[in-house]
Amino acid sequence: MPVKSDSVPTQNQLVARNVHRFRRERAMSLGELARRSGLSKQTLSKIEQGLGNPTVDTLAQLGAALDLPARRLLTEWGTPVYVQRHDEGSWFDRMEWSERILDETYGSGYVRTLVLRLERAGGEPPVIDAHPSGTLHHLYVITGRIRTGPVNDPVDLVAGDFARFPGDTPHLLACLSDRASAHMVTTVPQVRQFGPTVTSPPAAASVSDGEELV
Repeated sequence: MPVKSDSVPTQNQLVARNVHRFRRERAMSLGELARRSGLSKQTLSKIEQGLGNPTVDTLAQLGAALDLPARRLLTEWGTPVYVQRHDEGSWFDRMEWSERILDETYGSGYVRTLVLRLERAGGEPPVIDAHPSGTLHHLYVITGRIRTGPVNDPVDLVAGDFARFPGDTPHLLACLSDRASAHMVTTVPQVRQFGPTVTSPPAAASVSDGEELV
């Protein structure tokens, strides 16, 4: 069962999520990031999996390689993609119906609910422009297969899958089967729904040959 993306991440999970996100946004391979940062690919791979324990010096090297302040690697911005697969949800029996909770978010503002019918198109799917800050899309696939989510981190969904992803970044919505249908809810908060959360920098760990132990 996936962890809900609006739960509080550990420091290692936060660094892993941000390093992966910023590297993908810059169309940078793991090897290229290793070359620019001076860290090994094995070390970077462990960091992106949340298995590493990066030191302050390592965060500084990564920040310089990604051209951003190291503090950004310890800051939660926006909302990551949350996926609940068709075989992972739980059904609860009530007096007159059964229900499956797909997701829960909090706040008030604009809410738009619609049903989508899609057909496969040739060529690359068009990129949908970013919506206002804080926009979330909540998509439940009824039939067919759909690719959706941020341009740099899309997910492929089948009937019964659910995904919540940020709509305030460029994103995709493409049909992978001949036809597909889906139920979508779009929410736009009156105020920013998720502000930055900054954790304390990690304490320096032992360093061997100029590289942290992970």
